[in-house]
Amino acid sequence: MTTMNELANRFKGVFTALVTPFRDGAVDYAAYDALVERQLAAGVAGLVPVGTTGEAATLSDEEAEELIARTVRLASGRALVMAGAGANDTSKTVDKVKRAERAGADALLIVTPYYNKPTQEGLIAHYGAAAEATGLPIMLYSVPGRCGVEIAPETCATLMQRHSNIVAMKEAGGDAGRVTRLRQACGESLIIHSGDDGLTLPFLSLGALGVTSVVANVAPGEMVRMVEAWQRGETTRALALHEMIAELTDAMFIESNPGPVKAALALSNLAGPEMRLPMVPVSSGNREKLAGVLGRFASASSSFQEMR
Repeated sequence: MTTMNELANRFKGVFTALVTPFRDGAVDYAAYDALVERQLAAGVAGLVPVGTTGEAATLSDEEAEELIARTVRLASGRALVMAGAGANDTSKTVDKVKRAERAGADALLIVTPYYNKPTQEGLIAHYGAAAEATGLPIMLYSVPGRCGVEIAPETCATLMQRHSNIVAMKEAGGDAGRVTRLRQACGESLIIHSGDDGLTLPFLSLGALGVTSVVANVAPGEMVRMVEAWQRGETTRALALHEMIAELTDAMFIESNPGPVKAALALSNLAGPEMRLPMVPVSSGNREKLAGVLGRFASASSSFQEMR
C-alpha cells in the first residue's frame, strides 16, 4: 500500500502539460514521441498527456487513449504519467477515466466541467462519480478562467474525506493565496501543483509540491533546474532561474494556450504549429514577438550555464 509520503514524492517537481502535435489534421505521433523523449532527457518528474495544452477537447477517444498509452510506454517508469480525463459530462468523464486507466496511466488530472457551471454540490457529485470509477490517484483541476467555476477549498476537503484516491489539486486561478486556503481546509496531505508557470516559486514557498507546466514544453531543463534548486534550499539560484524564464513564461500566454507554445516549438524546429479548430495558429505579429523572446531566452540560458 502506498503511503502518503511515497505518494507525495511521486508528485514532486515539474510535470509537463504536453502539447499534441498535428500534421495535416492527424496526430503527428513521431513528433509527439520526440517531444516526450526530450522531456524525459531533461529529467521532468511527470508527463501530462491529453490535457488542456494537449487540446483534449478536439481529440477522439481513440486518439486520446493512444497518446496516453504511448506516453506510458515511452516513460517506462522514468516519469509519472498523469493523464487528462475531464469532460463537461459526468458519464463521459467516467468513460475517459476508465480509458486512461486501461491505457496504463499512473494518475488522472480531471478538470472542472466547463460551460455547465455546476454548483459546488454538483462538483462533489461529479468528482465523486469519477473517483468511484477508478483506483488511480486523482488530481482535481481548478481553472476558473476557462471553466467558469472554481473548486472551493471546502469542496476539495469534502471530496478528500469521501474518496481516498482524491489526493491533489492543480490550482490555476492565478491566486497564490489559494494554496494557504486549500491547506487550511484540507490539511497538509493535499498535494498542490501550480497551474500557472509564473507562480511556481510563490506556490512552492507556500507548500505546493510542484508545477504542471506549459513552458516546460519549450524549456524543460530550465524548469527542472529551478524547481530542484528550490527543493535543495538554493533559493537565490531558484529565483535567478525564475527571472531568466519569466519573459518566456509570459509569452506562452500572448494568445490562448496552446497557440503560443506550439508556435515556440515550431520556431525551435521541434514540432509543427498546427492546431484543430476552433483554435488557430498565432498571428504573424505574435509569432515574430515569440521569435524575439526565444532568441533572448536562448542567450540568457547559455550565459547562465557559463556562470555555473
